[in-house]
Amino acid sequence: MAIHTPPIAVFDLDGTLADTAGDLVGTLNVILAQEGVSPVPVEAARDMIGIGARALIERGFEAAGKELAPTHLDELFRQFMTHYSQNICIRTQLYPGVDAALDRLEEAGFILAVCTNKMEAHSVKLLDELGVGHRFAANCGRDTFPYFKPDPRHLTLTIERAGGHPSRAIMIGDSRTDIVTAKNARIPVIAVPFGYTEVPVQELGPDLVIEHFDELFDAVENLLKPIAA
Repeated sequence: MAIHTPPIAVFDLDGTLADTAGDLVGTLNVILAQEGVSPVPVEAARDMIGIGARALIERGFEAAGKELAPTHLDELFRQFMTHYSQNICIRTQLYPGVDAALDRLEEAGFILAVCTNKMEAHSVKLLDELGVGHRFAANCGRDTFPYFKPDPRHLTLTIERAGGHPSRAIMIGDSRTDIVTAKNARIPVIAVPFGYTEVPVQELGPDLVIEHFDELFDAVENLLKPIAA
């Protein structure tokens, strides 16, 4: 049966659409400083960002050789989330070429969506502050559904909410989580190598890797042509 819905491009956020490391690590270092723990350099923490705020805090304490009780971690996590929400777009920027790539996809009739393990309120707030929130038909975070990446239902439900269909979808991400999610959903995935990953994305088996967002439209077309055929 032919699918008549428009094609849809689904993006991860942190490390894919935007370089959020400065503000995430900035918040981490505020939390560490109040606990007497040494700050973590942004570059040293970039590859840890995809693991979540709790794990970031834990690693900051581990690096300093300090114990962290679970109940105290819970409290520091709450403080982290509050501070980050209030300082979410100080150093964060869209990656070069994102605006033009979104323009080109929209002009070609694509639906755009975001599927991120950021909390939905943070994702919505950040993309609005970056001036691109209105472009996305759905912006689905870790808490939007009962499932989150790498569970493929996070991706397929995002597609459904945006008005797309999985058979005409493509995922763009920067990490193992994104690639595994897309593969489990049987959706083609394009990876960017400039995000937050402990393993080079080329080694994780995406369908394509692009070095710059200028390459995105052609990559999307190449992957979706066989589907359309």
